[in-house]
Amino acid sequence: MNRRREWTARAGLVAALCGACEKEVPPPPPPPEVKAAAVLVQDVPVYVEAISESRGSSEIEIRARVEGFVETVDFKEGTQVKKGDPLYTLDPRPFEAALAQAKGALAEAQAQHTRAKNDVTRYEPLVKKNAISREQYETAVALEKAAAAAVESAEAVVRRAEVDLGYTKVTAPDDGLVGKTEVHPGTLVGRGQSTLLTRISKIDPIHVRFSIAEKDYLFFARRKAEAGGTDPAREAPFELLLADGTVHPESGRLVFVDRNVDPLTGTILLEAGFPNPKGIVRPGQYGRIRVAVDVKKGAVLVPQRAIQELQGIHSVAVVSAEDTVDLRTVKPAERVGSLRVIDSGLRAGERIVVEGLQKVRPGAKVRALPATLEETATAPARTGG
Repeated sequence: MNRRREWTARAGLVAALCGACEKEVPPPPPPPEVKAAAVLVQDVPVYVEAISESRGSSEIEIRARVEGFVETVDFKEGTQVKKGDPLYTLDPRPFEAALAQAKGALAEAQAQHTRAKNDVTRYEPLVKKNAISREQYETAVALEKAAAAAVESAEAVVRRAEVDLGYTKVTAPDDGLVGKTEVHPGTLVGRGQSTLLTRISKIDPIHVRFSIAEKDYLFFARRKAEAGGTDPAREAPFELLLADGTVHPESGRLVFVDRNVDPLTGTILLEAGFPNPKGIVRPGQYGRIRVAVDVKKGAVLVPQRAIQELQGIHSVAVVSAEDTVDLRTVKPAERVGSLRVIDSGLRAGERIVVEGLQKVRPGAKVRALPATLEETATAPARTGG
Protein backbone atom coordinates (compact mmCIF):
# COMPACT_ATOMS: atom_id res chain seq x y z
CA MET A 1 0.00 0.00 0.00
CA ASN A 2 2.80 2.38 0.93
CA ARG A 3 4.69 1.51 -2.25
CA ARG A 4 1.63 2.29 -4.36
CA ARG A 5 1.33 5.71 -2.76
CA GLU A 6 5.00 6.38 -3.44
CA TRP A 7 4.63 5.51 -7.12
CA THR A 8 1.54 7.69 -7.33
CA ALA A 9 3.43 10.66 -5.87
CA ARG A 10 6.29 10.15 -8.27
CA ALA A 11 3.95 9.99 -11.23
CA GLY A 12 2.32 13.26 -10.15
CA LEU A 13 5.69 14.95 -9.83
CA VAL A 14 6.71 13.79 -13.33
CA ALA A 15 3.43 15.03 -14.76
CA ALA A 16 3.91 18.40 -13.09
CA LEU A 17 7.42 18.71 -14.51
CA CYS A 18 6.23 17.77 -17.99
CA GLY A 19 3.48 20.36 -17.76
CA ALA A 20 6.05 22.98 -16.89
CA CYS A 21 8.14 21.95 -19.91
CA GLU A 22 5.22 22.47 -22.20
CA LYS A 23 5.02 26.26 -21.34
CA GLU A 24 6.00 28.64 -24.22
CA VAL A 25 9.58 30.09 -24.29
CA PRO A 26 9.51 33.97 -24.22
CA PRO A 27 10.29 35.62 -27.64
CA PRO A 28 13.74 37.18 -28.19
CA PRO A 29 14.07 40.98 -27.71
CA PRO A 30 13.42 43.12 -30.79
CA PRO A 31 16.45 44.45 -32.73
CA PRO A 32 17.76 47.81 -31.52
CA GLU A 33 16.57 50.93 -33.25
CA VAL A 34 19.17 53.07 -34.99
CA LYS A 35 19.09 55.94 -37.46
CA ALA A 36 20.65 55.18 -40.82
CA ALA A 37 21.24 57.48 -43.79
CA ALA A 38 22.54 57.05 -47.29
CA VAL A 39 25.98 58.56 -47.77
CA LEU A 40 26.07 61.95 -49.45
CA VAL A 41 27.77 62.21 -52.84
CA GLN A 42 28.76 65.61 -54.21
CA ASP A 43 31.65 67.62 -55.62
CA VAL A 44 33.83 68.94 -52.79
CA PRO A 45 36.44 71.73 -53.06
CA VAL A 46 39.79 70.85 -51.49
CA TYR A 47 41.20 73.70 -49.40
CA VAL A 48 44.62 74.60 -48.13
CA GLU A 49 44.24 76.28 -44.74
CA ALA A 50 46.66 78.13 -42.48
CA ILE A 51 46.69 80.24 -39.34
CA SER A 52 46.88 83.92 -40.32
CA GLU A 53 47.63 87.28 -38.73
CA SER A 54 46.32 90.53 -40.17
CA ARG A 55 48.37 93.66 -40.73
CA GLY A 56 47.86 96.95 -42.50
CA SER A 57 48.53 97.15 -46.21
CA SER A 58 50.99 99.84 -45.13
CA GLU A 59 52.43 100.14 -41.62
CA ILE A 60 53.98 103.53 -40.83
CA GLU A 61 55.95 104.37 -37.70
CA ILE A 62 55.72 108.05 -36.83
CA ARG A 63 58.99 109.15 -35.20
CA ALA A 64 60.46 112.41 -33.94
CA ARG A 65 63.04 113.71 -36.42
CA VAL A 66 64.35 116.51 -34.21
CA GLU A 67 64.96 116.90 -30.50
CA GLY A 68 62.41 118.87 -28.54
CA PHE A 69 59.60 118.92 -26.04
CA VAL A 70 56.11 117.82 -27.11
CA GLU A 71 53.71 120.76 -26.84
CA THR A 72 50.46 119.23 -28.14
CA VAL A 73 49.02 115.92 -29.33
CA ASP A 74 46.70 116.94 -32.16
CA PHE A 75 44.76 113.73 -32.95
CA LYS A 76 42.32 111.35 -31.33
CA GLU A 77 43.76 107.91 -30.78
CA GLY A 78 42.25 105.04 -32.76
CA THR A 79 40.67 107.20 -35.47
CA GLN A 80 41.10 107.59 -39.20
CA VAL A 81 43.45 110.36 -40.28
CA LYS A 82 44.08 111.87 -43.70
CA LYS A 83 47.41 112.65 -45.31
CA GLY A 84 48.67 115.96 -43.94
CA ASP A 85 46.53 115.94 -40.78
CA PRO A 86 48.44 117.36 -37.75
CA LEU A 87 49.57 114.76 -35.22
CA TYR A 88 52.05 116.47 -32.86
CA THR A 89 53.56 119.89 -32.24
CA LEU A 90 57.05 120.23 -30.75
CA ASP A 91 58.39 123.38 -29.10
CA PRO A 92 59.53 125.45 -32.14
CA ARG A 93 61.40 128.25 -30.31
CA PRO A 94 64.92 126.74 -30.42
CA PHE A 95 64.51 126.07 -34.12
CA GLU A 96 63.15 129.54 -34.81
CA ALA A 97 66.20 130.98 -33.09
CA ALA A 98 68.50 128.70 -35.10
CA LEU A 99 66.78 129.78 -38.30
CA ALA A 100 67.15 133.48 -37.43
CA GLN A 101 70.84 132.93 -36.68
CA ALA A 102 71.32 131.09 -39.97
CA LYS A 103 69.61 133.90 -41.88
CA GLY A 104 71.88 136.45 -40.18
CA ALA A 105 74.94 134.45 -41.20
CA LEU A 106 73.60 134.27 -44.72
CA ALA A 107 73.13 138.03 -44.87
CA GLU A 108 76.71 138.56 -43.68
CA ALA A 109 78.01 136.10 -46.27
CA GLN A 110 76.03 137.83 -49.00
CA ALA A 111 77.47 141.20 -47.96
CA GLN A 112 81.01 139.79 -48.07
CA HIS A 113 80.29 138.33 -51.48
CA THR A 114 78.98 141.66 -52.77
CA ARG A 115 82.09 143.46 -51.51
CA ALA A 116 84.39 140.86 -53.09
CA LYS A 117 82.47 141.01 -56.34
CA ASN A 118 82.74 144.81 -56.42
CA ASP A 119 86.49 144.55 -55.87
CA VAL A 120 86.83 142.27 -58.90
CA THR A 121 84.71 144.62 -61.00
CA ARG A 122 86.84 147.61 -59.95
CA TYR A 123 90.21 145.84 -60.39
CA GLU A 124 89.49 144.38 -63.83
CA PRO A 125 90.06 147.59 -65.92
CA LEU A 126 92.96 148.62 -63.70
CA VAL A 127 94.88 145.43 -64.28
CA LYS A 128 94.52 145.93 -68.04
CA LYS A 129 96.15 149.37 -67.67
CA ASN A 130 98.82 147.93 -65.40
CA ALA A 131 97.58 150.26 -62.68
CA ILE A 132 97.61 147.33 -60.23
CA SER A 133 99.53 144.10 -60.22
CA ARG A 134 98.02 140.98 -61.68
CA GLU A 135 98.64 139.25 -58.36
CA GLN A 136 96.38 141.75 -56.59
CA TYR A 137 93.66 141.18 -59.19
CA GLU A 138 93.88 137.38 -58.95
CA THR A 139 93.65 137.61 -55.16
CA ALA A 140 90.43 139.62 -55.50
CA VAL A 141 88.99 137.01 -57.88
CA ALA A 142 89.85 134.23 -55.45
CA LEU A 143 88.24 136.12 -52.57
CA GLU A 144 85.11 136.62 -54.67
CA LYS A 145 84.87 132.87 -55.33
CA ALA A 146 85.39 132.12 -51.65
CA ALA A 147 82.67 134.62 -50.73
CA ALA A 148 80.28 133.00 -53.24
CA ALA A 149 80.99 129.57 -51.69
CA ALA A 150 80.35 131.01 -48.23
CA VAL A 151 76.98 132.30 -49.46
CA GLU A 152 76.05 128.82 -50.75
CA SER A 153 77.08 127.28 -47.42
CA ALA A 154 75.05 129.82 -45.47
CA GLU A 155 72.04 129.19 -47.72
CA ALA A 156 72.33 125.46 -47.00
CA VAL A 157 72.38 126.17 -43.27
CA VAL A 158 69.22 128.26 -43.65
CA ARG A 159 67.48 125.48 -45.59
CA ARG A 160 68.50 122.96 -42.93
CA ALA A 161 67.18 125.24 -40.18
CA GLU A 162 63.90 125.63 -42.09
CA VAL A 163 63.61 121.85 -42.45
CA ASP A 164 64.28 121.31 -38.74
CA LEU A 165 61.66 123.94 -37.89
CA GLY A 166 59.21 122.13 -40.18
CA TYR A 167 59.82 118.88 -38.27
CA THR A 168 58.31 120.50 -35.17
CA LYS A 169 54.94 120.06 -36.91
CA VAL A 170 54.42 116.29 -37.24
CA THR A 171 51.74 115.41 -39.81
CA ALA A 172 50.29 112.17 -41.17
CA PRO A 173 52.31 110.98 -44.19
CA ASP A 174 49.35 108.96 -45.53
CA ASP A 175 45.73 108.07 -44.88
CA GLY A 176 45.14 105.36 -42.29
CA LEU A 177 44.11 104.32 -38.82
CA VAL A 178 46.24 105.97 -36.14
CA GLY A 179 47.05 104.03 -32.99
CA LYS A 180 47.66 105.13 -29.41
CA THR A 181 50.17 107.85 -28.71
CA GLU A 182 53.47 106.79 -27.18
CA VAL A 183 54.28 110.28 -25.81
CA HIS A 184 52.36 113.08 -24.14
CA PRO A 185 52.78 116.87 -23.82
CA GLY A 186 55.94 117.75 -21.92
CA THR A 187 57.89 114.69 -23.06
CA LEU A 188 61.39 115.26 -24.42
CA VAL A 189 61.73 113.36 -27.69
CA GLY A 190 64.45 112.84 -30.25
CA ARG A 191 67.45 113.03 -27.89
CA GLY A 192 70.00 110.56 -29.23
CA GLN A 193 67.40 108.63 -31.24
CA SER A 194 64.26 109.09 -33.32
CA THR A 195 61.61 108.52 -30.65
CA LEU A 196 58.54 106.51 -31.71
CA LEU A 197 55.46 108.72 -31.42
CA THR A 198 52.66 106.53 -32.82
CA ARG A 199 51.81 104.20 -35.72
CA ILE A 200 49.47 104.50 -38.69
CA SER A 201 48.03 101.48 -40.47
CA LYS A 202 46.14 101.48 -43.76
CA ILE A 203 43.40 98.88 -43.20
CA ASP A 204 41.51 99.09 -46.49
CA PRO A 205 42.69 96.89 -48.00
CA ILE A 206 43.81 94.80 -45.04
CA HIS A 207 46.66 92.35 -45.54
CA VAL A 208 46.92 88.91 -43.97
CA ARG A 209 50.18 86.99 -43.54
CA PHE A 210 50.35 83.22 -43.23
CA SER A 211 52.68 80.31 -43.89
CA ILE A 212 51.99 77.13 -45.84
CA ALA A 213 53.83 73.84 -45.82
CA GLU A 214 56.51 73.20 -48.38
CA LYS A 215 54.46 70.43 -50.01
CA ASP A 216 51.58 72.86 -50.60
CA TYR A 217 54.00 75.38 -52.10
CA LEU A 218 55.31 72.68 -54.45
CA PHE A 219 51.73 71.93 -55.49
CA PHE A 220 51.20 75.59 -56.47
CA ALA A 221 54.60 75.83 -58.13
CA ARG A 222 53.89 72.80 -60.34
CA ARG A 223 50.45 74.14 -61.26
CA LYS A 224 52.09 77.45 -62.20
CA ALA A 225 54.52 75.61 -64.47
CA GLU A 226 51.66 73.66 -66.06
CA ALA A 227 49.73 76.91 -66.62
CA GLY A 228 52.63 78.37 -68.58
CA GLY A 229 53.81 80.81 -65.93
CA THR A 230 50.42 82.07 -64.73
CA ASP A 231 50.24 81.73 -60.96
CA PRO A 232 47.00 79.89 -59.98
CA ALA A 233 47.44 80.83 -56.32
CA ARG A 234 47.63 84.52 -57.19
CA GLU A 235 44.41 84.29 -59.22
CA ALA A 236 42.49 82.02 -56.80
CA PRO A 237 40.15 83.77 -54.33
CA PHE A 238 41.14 83.46 -50.67
CA GLU A 239 38.67 83.24 -47.80
CA LEU A 240 39.33 84.66 -44.33
CA LEU A 241 37.74 82.92 -41.33
CA LEU A 242 37.65 85.24 -38.32
CA ALA A 243 38.07 84.31 -34.66
CA ASP A 244 34.30 84.08 -34.05
CA GLY A 245 33.86 81.53 -36.86
CA THR A 246 32.38 83.97 -39.37
CA VAL A 247 33.76 84.41 -42.87
CA HIS A 248 34.98 87.83 -43.99
CA PRO A 249 32.49 88.96 -46.67
CA GLU A 250 35.19 90.00 -49.15
CA SER A 251 37.46 87.57 -50.99
CA GLY A 252 41.19 88.23 -51.18
CA ARG A 253 44.04 87.87 -53.64
CA LEU A 254 47.64 86.87 -53.12
CA VAL A 255 49.97 89.88 -53.11
CA PHE A 256 53.28 88.55 -51.81
CA VAL A 257 55.30 85.33 -51.66
CA ASP A 258 58.56 85.26 -49.71
CA ARG A 259 61.78 84.48 -51.53
CA ASN A 260 62.71 81.37 -49.51
CA VAL A 261 61.35 78.43 -47.53
CA ASP A 262 62.13 78.64 -43.81
CA PRO A 263 64.55 75.75 -43.18
CA LEU A 264 63.54 75.51 -39.51
CA THR A 265 59.79 75.11 -40.05
CA GLY A 266 59.62 73.91 -43.66
CA THR A 267 57.10 76.63 -44.49
CA ILE A 268 57.01 79.64 -46.81
CA LEU A 269 55.50 83.03 -45.96
CA LEU A 270 52.65 84.45 -48.09
CA GLU A 271 50.49 87.55 -47.86
CA ALA A 272 46.99 88.12 -49.21
CA GLY A 273 45.02 91.36 -49.46
CA PHE A 274 41.31 91.71 -48.65
CA PRO A 275 38.99 94.68 -49.19
CA ASN A 276 37.96 95.97 -45.76
CA PRO A 277 35.55 98.87 -46.43
CA LYS A 278 33.89 98.72 -43.00
CA GLY A 279 37.19 98.42 -41.12
CA ILE A 280 36.06 95.34 -39.20
CA VAL A 281 39.39 93.56 -39.52
CA ARG A 282 42.16 95.29 -37.60
CA PRO A 283 45.92 94.68 -37.57
CA GLY A 284 47.02 91.91 -35.22
CA GLN A 285 43.89 89.79 -35.49
CA TYR A 286 44.33 86.03 -35.80
CA GLY A 287 42.17 83.85 -38.02
CA ARG A 288 42.32 81.12 -40.61
CA ILE A 289 42.84 81.70 -44.29
CA ARG A 290 41.95 79.15 -46.94
CA VAL A 291 41.98 78.76 -50.69
CA ALA A 292 40.47 76.04 -52.87
CA VAL A 293 43.25 74.20 -54.70
CA ASP A 294 41.27 71.36 -56.26
CA VAL A 295 37.79 69.79 -56.55
CA LYS A 296 37.01 66.18 -55.68
CA LYS A 297 34.36 65.02 -58.12
CA GLY A 298 31.66 62.75 -56.69
CA ALA A 299 33.18 62.65 -53.21
CA VAL A 300 31.50 60.44 -50.56
CA LEU A 301 30.65 62.30 -47.33
CA VAL A 302 29.48 61.07 -43.93
CA PRO A 303 28.90 62.83 -40.60
CA GLN A 304 32.01 63.13 -38.47
CA ARG A 305 30.22 61.51 -35.50
CA ALA A 306 29.41 58.44 -37.59
CA ILE A 307 33.14 57.63 -37.78
CA GLN A 308 34.64 55.49 -35.02
CA GLU A 309 38.38 55.49 -34.33
CA LEU A 310 40.33 52.80 -32.51
CA GLN A 311 44.13 52.83 -32.44
CA GLY A 312 44.30 54.94 -35.57
CA ILE A 313 41.85 52.76 -37.53
CA HIS A 314 38.65 54.48 -38.68
CA SER A 315 35.42 52.61 -39.31
CA VAL A 316 31.72 53.19 -39.94
CA ALA A 317 28.72 50.93 -39.37
CA VAL A 318 27.21 49.98 -42.74
CA VAL A 319 23.60 48.73 -42.80
CA SER A 320 22.91 46.07 -45.45
CA ALA A 321 19.68 45.58 -47.38
CA GLU A 322 18.72 42.92 -44.78
CA ASP A 323 19.25 45.44 -41.96
CA THR A 324 22.36 43.73 -40.61
CA VAL A 325 25.39 45.74 -39.53
CA ASP A 326 28.90 45.49 -40.96
CA LEU A 327 31.78 47.51 -39.48
CA ARG A 328 33.64 48.83 -42.50
CA THR A 329 37.19 50.26 -42.36
CA VAL A 330 37.37 53.62 -44.14
CA LYS A 331 39.94 56.30 -44.97
CA PRO A 332 38.68 59.76 -43.96
CA ALA A 333 40.02 62.91 -45.60
CA GLU A 334 38.96 66.59 -45.55
CA ARG A 335 36.20 67.99 -43.37
CA VAL A 336 33.32 69.90 -44.89
CA GLY A 337 31.36 71.52 -42.09
CA SER A 338 30.19 68.65 -39.87
CA LEU A 339 30.75 66.11 -42.66
CA ARG A 340 33.90 64.22 -43.57
CA VAL A 341 35.07 63.12 -46.99
CA ILE A 342 35.73 59.38 -47.23
CA ASP A 343 38.44 58.54 -49.73
CA SER A 344 37.95 54.76 -49.62
CA GLY A 345 35.76 52.12 -47.97
CA LEU A 346 32.29 53.40 -48.94
CA ARG A 347 30.29 53.62 -52.14
CA ALA A 348 27.41 55.76 -53.27
CA GLY A 349 24.03 54.39 -52.21
CA GLU A 350 25.24 52.60 -49.06
CA ARG A 351 23.59 53.31 -45.73
CA ILE A 352 25.48 54.01 -42.53
CA VAL A 353 24.45 54.28 -38.88
CA VAL A 354 24.42 57.93 -37.83
CA GLU A 355 22.75 57.54 -34.41
CA GLY A 356 22.84 54.59 -32.01
CA LEU A 357 26.37 53.34 -32.74
CA GLN A 358 26.68 52.11 -29.15
CA LYS A 359 23.81 49.66 -29.73
CA VAL A 360 25.22 47.81 -32.76
CA ARG A 361 27.53 44.82 -33.11
CA PRO A 362 29.05 43.34 -36.27
CA GLY A 363 26.56 41.01 -37.92
CA ALA A 364 23.70 42.04 -35.62
CA LYS A 365 20.27 42.87 -37.00
CA VAL A 366 18.92 46.36 -36.40
CA ARG A 367 15.78 48.31 -37.02
CA ALA A 368 17.03 51.11 -39.26
CA LEU A 369 14.98 54.28 -39.11
CA PRO A 370 15.50 56.61 -42.07
CA ALA A 371 17.51 59.80 -41.65
CA THR A 372 19.27 62.26 -43.92
CA LEU A 373 22.70 63.73 -43.58
CA GLU A 374 21.22 67.23 -43.56
CA GLU A 375 19.29 66.28 -40.43
CA THR A 376 22.35 64.89 -38.70
CA ALA A 377 24.86 67.55 -39.78
CA THR A 378 23.80 70.15 -37.22
CA ALA A 379 26.90 70.28 -35.03
CA PRO A 380 29.58 72.56 -36.50
CA ALA A 381 33.05 71.14 -37.04
CA ARG A 382 36.37 72.81 -37.72
CA THR A 383 37.34 72.82 -41.35
CA GLY A 384 40.60 71.06 -41.94
CA GLY A 385 42.24 67.66 -42.09
